[in-house]
Amino acid sequence: MERLSGSVRVPDHLRGGVIALGNFDGFHAGHQAVVGRAVALARQMGGPALVATFDPHPVRHFKPDAEPFRLTTLDQRQRLFGKAGADAMLVFEFGAELASLTAEEFVAQRLVDLIGARGVVTGEDFTFGKGRGGNVDVLAELGLQYGLVTEAVAPVAAGGEVISSSRIREALQAGDCEAATRLLTRPFAIEGVVKHGDKLGRDIGFPTANIELGHYLRPRYGIYAVRGRLPDGRVLDGAANLGIRPTFDPPKELLEPHFFDFSGDLYGQTIEVELIRFLRPEMKFDGLDALKVQIAQDCEDAKRVLSARPLP
Repeated sequence: MERLSGSVRVPDHLRGGVIALGNFDGFHAGHQAVVGRAVALARQMGGPALVATFDPHPVRHFKPDAEPFRLTTLDQRQRLFGKAGADAMLVFEFGAELASLTAEEFVAQRLVDLIGARGVVTGEDFTFGKGRGGNVDVLAELGLQYGLVTEAVAPVAAGGEVISSSRIREALQAGDCEAATRLLTRPFAIEGVVKHGDKLGRDIGFPTANIELGHYLRPRYGIYAVRGRLPDGRVLDGAANLGIRPTFDPPKELLEPHFFDFSGDLYGQTIEVELIRFLRPEMKFDGLDALKVQIAQDCEDAKRVLSARPLP
């Protein structure tokens, strides 16, 4: 699956296609419905299916001091879009230039001229253009003017409420991994490069793979039952601390998974860690002996959770 820039001309073999247009952070069930419709329409029209996303998120441009809130990286989105049947991911680099385009300029300059789109599919709540001057009605009018087929997909609901990225963030901040998994249709996962740490976990018999949280939303601090996915395709069960490690000074915000029955070297590798269930909040211990006892119990608790949740 190709990754393209939304600021340059799309190659000829990907022109004349249908674009799923949105941010799609998290790629939850509602996003999947939009992309699924775009892929189906592209197949009907005999052209490629492209999924557009924005990076950085527009919120980061307008509110640069906003707390981290991302649910997926571009790499994760690219894999998810590919699994959904898309032929390419189109990344609109969101900055002052893009923010200054009116709705019509965005359609004419980006969708028609640079991308050569024949169709556009969005969610019903999609807005675009300077001052958010465009919505699905404006897009439909511009579509008639510029020869674009346009469709808007209705929201998807679960539990009587519309599925949204905000709803998923709230679940994760409450430690409700099960709710987040239902809305996403898969566990929330943090991906990053394993960094060298201070080897404290190894010293007490529970080595960890240290991953910085970067721009990800901060789920509730605490201990989680997790699954790690390695670059070679292996899947490892484990328990992880997500937080600041209050027993140690100075505080350091990390995701630290300990994988059961694993002794390999993961330094420098990019791994993905799925949060399966929140086990307990972070705690400060008086000494290493008490900490070791609790970690051993956490690992047993995580093993019980994961044994009841076999891999699909």
